[in-house]
Amino acid sequence: MIRRSRLLGGASFAVISLLASSAAEAQQALPTISVGGVRSPVRPGPVGRPVGGPARVTTAAPNPAQPAPPGFSPRKLALPVYRDPTGQTFTTIQGKDFENMPLLSVREMLQYSPGVSFKQGNGPRDIVISIRGSSARNGFGVRNIVLLEDGFSVTQPDGLSRTDLTDPHAYAGVDVYRGPSSALFGNFANGGAINFRTRTGAEIDGVQVGSEFGSFGYLNNFTAIGKHTGNVDIAIFASDVRGDGWTLHNRYDTQTINATARWQVTPNDLLTFKFIHNQLYSDLSSRLSLNQYYLNPYQGGCYALTQLGATNPLGYLNRSLCASANVSLVGLNPSGASSYQTTAFLAGFNRNDRRDVLGLRWEHSFDNNTVWRTQAIYDDKNIIQPTGSTASLQDEPAVNASTDITQFGSLAGFEARHFAGLYFNRTRYTSYTNNTLPFGTGATGALQAKQNAMMQNLGARGREEVALSRDVTLVLGLASEMTKIAAVQDQFTYVNALANPRFAQIATFQSVTANKTYWNFGPEASITWRIVPELLTHFRASSGYGTPNPGQLFVNQQGRPGANTDLKTQRNTGIDIGFDWKPNETLLFSLTGFHEWYQNEQIAQSPGAGLLNYTFNAPGSAHRGIETLADWRPIDGWKVLANYSYNNQIFTDFNEQLAAGGVTTYFNRAGYKIPNVPAHNATARLGYDQPFGDYKGLGAFVEYVYQSSYYLDNANILTIPSYGLVNANIHFDRDLRFWPVKNFSVYFEVRNIFDRTWVASANNITNSVALVNGVVVQNGYAQLAQSGTGSIYAGNPRLFQGGVKFKF
Repeated sequence: MIRRSRLLGGASFAVISLLASSAAEAQQALPTISVGGVRSPVRPGPVGRPVGGPARVTTAAPNPAQPAPPGFSPRKLALPVYRDPTGQTFTTIQGKDFENMPLLSVREMLQYSPGVSFKQGNGPRDIVISIRGSSARNGFGVRNIVLLEDGFSVTQPDGLSRTDLTDPHAYAGVDVYRGPSSALFGNFANGGAINFRTRTGAEIDGVQVGSEFGSFGYLNNFTAIGKHTGNVDIAIFASDVRGDGWTLHNRYDTQTINATARWQVTPNDLLTFKFIHNQLYSDLSSRLSLNQYYLNPYQGGCYALTQLGATNPLGYLNRSLCASANVSLVGLNPSGASSYQTTAFLAGFNRNDRRDVLGLRWEHSFDNNTVWRTQAIYDDKNIIQPTGSTASLQDEPAVNASTDITQFGSLAGFEARHFAGLYFNRTRYTSYTNNTLPFGTGATGALQAKQNAMMQNLGARGREEVALSRDVTLVLGLASEMTKIAAVQDQFTYVNALANPRFAQIATFQSVTANKTYWNFGPEASITWRIVPELLTHFRASSGYGTPNPGQLFVNQQGRPGANTDLKTQRNTGIDIGFDWKPNETLLFSLTGFHEWYQNEQIAQSPGAGLLNYTFNAPGSAHRGIETLADWRPIDGWKVLANYSYNNQIFTDFNEQLAAGGVTTYFNRAGYKIPNVPAHNATARLGYDQPFGDYKGLGAFVEYVYQSSYYLDNANILTIPSYGLVNANIHFDRDLRFWPVKNFSVYFEVRNIFDRTWVASANNITNSVALVNGVVVQNGYAQLAQSGTGSIYAGNPRLFQGGVKFKF
């Protein structure tokens, strides 16, 4: 690692020395990559200021015909540092490209950013988002990425984000930061970050009502209300979404409110208020093994299971078609005579969650060149989740505060922007893990574990952006952070035997304590060089880190509550080299190559159906790949959007411990592919919108989404098949002069036209082993495909969806 750091330092010094001498003249600045066309000019906010901050000043170029250095254009300087950081591998997705299509989840938007992949989590809008494979080993939620809304963090202090609260109809755009980004976003940004930006009141300018409907009972009624008047800008979005799902026992019902208000109190003071509320109830089906997926992907008829053993032909057939969970018949330990094989439908597995986020930001201009930003967030997550053999009950309130200052000036005679800040976040909660019962609507039995936990992060960050010439900008950044976890977990087992006079009394009690402190540093350095006006290149070396969270410290390799307190912080050190080419206003092409070295990468995998995922450290791994994007408008009305990502991720240092019959063996996984990371992802869209005449607003597009096959286990035995999906859309969008209606739009879409069966989500599975002649050997494909349960959800079959919207 020391040798690699010296190599990077030497390379960076050589590049800086070479590029600092460049003084090539240019005619125009290249805009940031923007899926959906060229960025519009800076949007005026209250009293004519850019929305998002008080007034800022740009040093004028000596020659007005010359562009500002990269990162120093008026548009960039009008934004906070985090919004469009110079040197960052970065993509903006414009919401206007998705206005006339059904949107169930943010996947429909984010799939147009290279480097981003997805799988279905536990619920309709619970999308596991990965940047370069960062969250691909998670079964639910988002980890290793920091999520924000309008600059307010919606990642809790333990690193977990959920996309349940994100209705894509609310957003004007999404910013995707790819690669390790802890220098700017702190803990858990080892994969990158995503910032969802809601529409302002000025953009909504009235009232918009819409309704979407389609196959499998899908219905989304939504409203957006917004207005900009005087010094105040207010935007409120609300939606009610319901559906039955295409898999048995997947009904959902979720409501969302998302409000943002901006008040220019004085010419130098801007207040921003943020409120998000989401209520979710969702039935939850169990995950399948690969064989079960091939035989019965949508779990048809899986209402109950015969209790005949696997050696009985009927019992074997039953278990070959349906996912199950092994629970206690009386709510105690799920083993022995009291165990019962139940289904998700019979037990009523579900999620009943509530999330509330309150945020307030104050931005103050000391003078024309200095801005101080301070914000505070209260974030409360309340969950009731009987989702398998156990049920989780938890209320997790959290606070998040930050303050930073940005100043425009000079450094050693060069134009520069200075940034420094402090941040703190903390959560403290009590969670309960109960055994579930085989019948009911998520009924629970005895307490299996109780966890009291506190986690907090305290850090400082700084950043210098220096224009070395009119065409070269250097960025240096650093974050330093202390993370503290103090937690205790009490674990219980019970007397199971009905004949025992102590039946249902506590048989064993164990208390596990974790008091851990982690210190982490995240440096970053980049050079952005505009070689010619049409070509912008960047070289970036950066680091990211992600500490364990309390929940990971108390799940053992059997998927049960237990000690796992030796987990270490995972670190990611990476290099990005890429360019953005924009020869004219109709074409944008971007290409980035990356190589990232992980230390102690946290890998999560499932020991079986109904059990908890456990986490371990892989000492060394390497992530390499290519990301490319194209946005082409060849003729007025025609549009081509496309992106492709290649990921090659392998273990470089990892010995996995497996045991059978009391004999333990280590298997060397060095050189093996990291599971659950598809090598190839691609999305493409060809569309046309009539730009004039009687049919203005009539349009259509066809879309293709591809994902290659990947491994599910560390031994690279079990593979998930690839898929390619074709979707088609037709729509009509027209501004009207029929008071009070300003705009009317209607759209219809067919998804998965060819009705392909595909895997929307697959969790890692643990390799099983057997003792053969005193030697531990790994089981092969046939055994894993049958016994590797608790893994797969099937994606949607062919479905039809449409919608209508009115604006007043």
